[in-house]
Amino acid sequence: MTKKGASTVDELIGDLDHPLIATIKALRELILGIDPAIGEEIKWNSPSFFTTEHFATMRLNGKPPLQLILHLGAKKQSIPAGAIKDPQGILVWLGPDRAVVNLPTAAIFSQVREPLKAVLRQWLTQLPAPDHA
Repeated sequence: MTKKGASTVDELIGDLDHPLIATIKALRELILGIDPAIGEEIKWNSPSFFTTEHFATMRLNGKPPLQLILHLGAKKQSIPAGAIKDPQGILVWLGPDRAVVNLPTAAIFSQVREPLKAVLRQWLTQLPAPDHA
């Protein structure tokens, strides 16, 4: 799967032995392309993405073999009902501040690519504003 101890996401992905490696790379590119303010680092031995807070982390070792977990950072928060429009139903809600997108195959990723971009743009609006103290 992955070698522990990778220091960058590039290194982590370069070391991956995963059946969906091309999809993982495409998903990473999609997320980073949403907004230039998005950064990345390794969290839970997987690529994780942030602006003011972490908001998305790939899960590389479950069933399905690839998931994108959407969250609102470390503090307990809630997303107001209806704030995230998901007409294609790609989100599986795990709580008021957490959802997952299951990506078991490259074909499914291709099908949800555009809806996922729309969901991610909406998700970013739910993150706390930067603290300019």
